[in-house]
Amino acid sequence: MPYALEADVAELNQETNRITLEVEYAGADINAYLADGGLSFDLEALKGVDVIERETYSLSNIPAQLMKTDSMRYRLECQLPESVFVTENRGAIRIPFILGMQARVGIEVYLHMLTIPGRLRNLSVGGCMVEIDLFESIALDVGQVIPGVTLSFPDGEHFYAQGCVRHIRPFGNNGYAAVGIQFVNLSSSQSEALFRYVNEAEREAAYRTGMRGTMISQSPLFIPGQREQKILQRETQEREKRARQSPMEQGVMEVAHRLQVALMYMKTHDLLPIRIFYDCVDTLLYLLKQDRKALLYALSCLRDEPDWVRHAVQVAAKLADMLTLRDPHDPHVREATLGAIMHTLGKPLLVSAALPSLKVNMDPAQKVMLRTHVGTLLNRFRELGWTPGLTCRDVIENANERLDGRGYPAGKQGGQLSSLVRLLSVIKAINKLTNARNGAPPRTPLAACRHIYQADSEYDREIIVEYLQVYGFYPIGSLAKYAGGFLAWIMDVDRKGKPGVVHIVKNLRFPESNISSVVSGSDLAQIGVLEDIVDPADYGLNVIKL
Repeated sequence: MPYALEADVAELNQETNRITLEVEYAGADINAYLADGGLSFDLEALKGVDVIERETYSLSNIPAQLMKTDSMRYRLECQLPESVFVTENRGAIRIPFILGMQARVGIEVYLHMLTIPGRLRNLSVGGCMVEIDLFESIALDVGQVIPGVTLSFPDGEHFYAQGCVRHIRPFGNNGYAAVGIQFVNLSSSQSEALFRYVNEAEREAAYRTGMRGTMISQSPLFIPGQREQKILQRETQEREKRARQSPMEQGVMEVAHRLQVALMYMKTHDLLPIRIFYDCVDTLLYLLKQDRKALLYALSCLRDEPDWVRHAVQVAAKLADMLTLRDPHDPHVREATLGAIMHTLGKPLLVSAALPSLKVNMDPAQKVMLRTHVGTLLNRFRELGWTPGLTCRDVIENANERLDGRGYPAGKQGGQLSSLVRLLSVIKAINKLTNARNGAPPRTPLAACRHIYQADSEYDREIIVEYLQVYGFYPIGSLAKYAGGFLAWIMDVDRKGKPGVVHIVKNLRFPESNISSVVSGSDLAQIGVLEDIVDPADYGLNVIKL
C-alpha cells in the first residue's frame, strides 16, 4: 500500500498468541491492507531514558480479523505464529535478528563507487532483509543487481555474495527503509558458509529467547570482537548526546521522512502517492499556525538530512510563512507550498551509475546533468498520470529562473516570472548559500543576503529587504557563537532582530561535554557578546538518529 498506517498495540495475550492493534483511518479502503486476510506490519519500540535504543520486529501475512469500533477507529485481532522462525515460500527458514542480535551490512550498489551501510534484520539461505537509512534508498530499485553484499558479524567474520533487490519499503517510523535482497550466483563454498551462518543465527535467536531451555549456549558468531566493541561503544556515546526532540521537531522530521517515503513509491513502485505530499504540506501549515517561531527553530533539526530533503522542507516552510504573513487568507498558500516541497524531487530521480550520489562533489558533466531535474520530475509526473495545478506547476517549473534570464531550465526573464516565483527564488538562494553544498562552505545569513543583493539584478531587491525584515541577520534556528565560548541555538529574537532566547548546547572550553540550557533576557550577558553565526558541522553538532 502506498500509505502505511500507524497502529497502537492495545492487547497482547501470550497464552493464545494473539495481539490486538488499534488504528485510526478515515479512508474507505482499509480492507486493502489485509491481503487474503493477512496483515503485514513492523513493531518498533524506543527504550531507555538517557540512552535511547530502538528495536524492531517485522511480521508478514499474519491472519487478522478487522472490526470497526467507531466512525474512524478499527481493531485488528491478529494471530501470531507459534515461532519467530518463519518458513519461506522456497522452504528455507528465515531467522529474525531480535533482542539485540545484529550484524552490519555493506550494499555495494555500483562497483567501487557507492556502498550503502545497513543492519541485518533477517537471514536465510536464500537472502536477507537489510535496514538502511531512508535517504539511501534513492540509489536502489526493485530488480536491480547488486555487485556485492557484505555481511559483517560481531566476532569479525564476513560473508560476501552478489545479490538482487526483491523489494523496498518504508521500515518503522523513524526514517529507515527495508530492502529485501536475494543472494545470486553462489558458489558451493559460499552456500556452505551461508548455511553455517543461518544455523548460528538460529542458535543465537533460540539462546536469546530461551525457547529451547537454558542449556543452549550463545553462538560465538555474535560475541563482539574488539573492533565491534569499539563501534558499539562509540554508538552508545552518540546516543547519549541525543536530546529528546520536541513535538515540533518530531513533526518536522516526520515531514522529511514522509517526503522520502513518497519518493520511494514514485521511484520503485510506479505510484504517485499524492496524499503523502499533501499530508506533508498540511502538517507544515498546521505547525506554522500552532507556533510559528517554534517551527522556524525546529527546521534546524534537518541539518543532517539529505540536501534535497532539507532544502525542500525548509524552503517550503519559509515560503508558507512569508505568504501567510503577507495575507493570512491567501488561497494559493497550500498549492504554492506543495510545489516548493516537490520541486527538488527530480534530483534524486536522476541518481544512477552516471550520478551515483547527490552527496559528493560533482564534476562538470554531473552538474549539467543535475540541471535537468525539473524536466525529469515533470516527465515522471506525466508517466504516473498526474498533472499539477497552475500554482504548483509555476513553482516547480520556475523556481530556478532568474530576473536577468540566467536561470534554468527555460532562461525566463523578469516579466515572465510571477511575484510568487520572485519570492521563492530569494528564499531558495539564501537557503542554498547558508548551507554547505558541492564543497562550498556555508555563508552567514548576513553574507548570503548581501551576496544576492549585489547579484546584478538576478533577484528582486525589495523582496530581499522584506526577507531581512522578517528573519533578520540572526534568524531563529541559527547557531550562534558567543565570546564566552558558548554555542547556542537561537530560539527567538527581540524587536531589534537580536537573539532574545537561546538554547546553549556546548561550552567550547569543555568540548567533550554536552549541555542543554535555555537562557533569555539579562541572563544572556553571562555568556558574552554574540560573535557570529557558525556552522554546526564545524563543532560536531549532529542530529543523532535512533
